[in-house]
Amino acid sequence: MIVLGIDPGTASTGYGVVQQRSGRLLALDGGVIETPTGLALERRLTTIHARVAELLREHVPLAVAVEDLYFGANARSALAVGQARGVVLLAAGQAGLPCASYTPQQVKSAVCGSGRAEKAQVQQMVQRLLSLAELPRPDHAADALAVAICHQNRAPLAAAAGVTSPAGGPLAAAGGRKS
Repeated sequence: MIVLGIDPGTASTGYGVVQQRSGRLLALDGGVIETPTGLALERRLTTIHARVAELLREHVPLAVAVEDLYFGANARSALAVGQARGVVLLAAGQAGLPCASYTPQQVKSAVCGSGRAEKAQVQQMVQRLLSLAELPRPDHAADALAVAICHQNRAPLAAAAGVTSPAGGPLAAAGGRKS
């Protein structure tokens, strides 16, 4: 199964493509979709949407996993992340793919065993779990790979239990695309 993991943001949206093959997790792709600060928001969101749609066509994942919003002290930042998250969900919906959402704590717990893990810990565990020669960088790419790993580890259990994703749809386990 191939999963596209996303760490949304308007300035930097991290992406990671992880495949599970013969019980092993493999990183197929990862990076950051960057948009210039001075660019109008609608153009930034268009860029994110277009690149995510391109990644979906290129890697043909069975599911998209997106990190949930973290509501800290900055509501403006949370709103921007929500808008970026929305265009990612739109691209997945247009491709007929199920989406799953995971909180930062769920992702950290799935990858590191603790929902309070530091960024450096997450990077090190992603490197180990995917057998990467180097730490995944930048942080947003590492986080997106962690989101994909989280889904790879949780989806089969959730599907067996008949659980739906926090985004509202069924979690993809080993099935095909939704029509």
